[in-house]
Amino acid sequence: MTGFTINPRLDATELAASFARHGRLQLRDFLAGDAAERLHANLRAREDWRQVFNAGEKVMEIDRAGQASLPPEKRRELDNSIHAAARYGFQYRYETIRVPDDAASRQESDDPVAALVSWLSQDEARDFLRAVTGADDIAFADGQATAYSPGDFLTAHDDAVEGKNRRAAYVFGLTPKWRTEWGGLLLFHDGEGNVERGFAPALNTLNLFRVPSLHSVSEVTRAAGFRRYSVTGWLRTGSPG
Repeated sequence: MTGFTINPRLDATELAASFARHGRLQLRDFLAGDAAERLHANLRAREDWRQVFNAGEKVMEIDRAGQASLPPEKRRELDNSIHAAARYGFQYRYETIRVPDDAASRQESDDPVAALVSWLSQDEARDFLRAVTGADDIAFADGQATAYSPGDFLTAHDDAVEGKNRRAAYVFGLTPKWRTEWGGLLLFHDGEGNVERGFAPALNTLNLFRVPSLHSVSEVTRAAGFRRYSVTGWLRTGSPG
């Protein structure tokens, strides 16, 4: 998938002023044309998703075949342990399709998610993101596709990891239909445990926020009629690696 274009109605100067004041913003109708719809259709049809969750500092992954092979009692045990860990510490669970960081691997890939992340890392798109965030040293975007099903969540964290050189985070929403009460909200926290702002899942919406910023993704409820799809990552300085 090629031919990504920023919506020409978006004014980088105006958006930069808002980002400077608040450290975050939501851009509706980010891409021109039907690219977001095509990306959403691609993600819905794919089977190469891998469930990812953490056990303390260790990252665990299970592909679709591995998930299907788990006996019901083991699935319940895993679900209970993940939610128990979320009571007091950092915990997450969702499905992912990762994009390699290095440009050569991206160029060799025919994955439209890799094409999007490559596009964000160069020329017009990178210049736009530099202007909006005020970070002139942004060199590239990393990224992954994510899908949150009922029971999936991401607890509070601020994205500040030494050596990763993250200037800002982005979440490109690819969810056409959603109700706020289904959960899956990108929530920004203040220092007293309150929610300062929340962004609901939507299609063709780019959420940008400064690193560090304390945030979470609320648990998707059993009432949700669809999965919460997005492409998410960080805008970074330096070289991939």
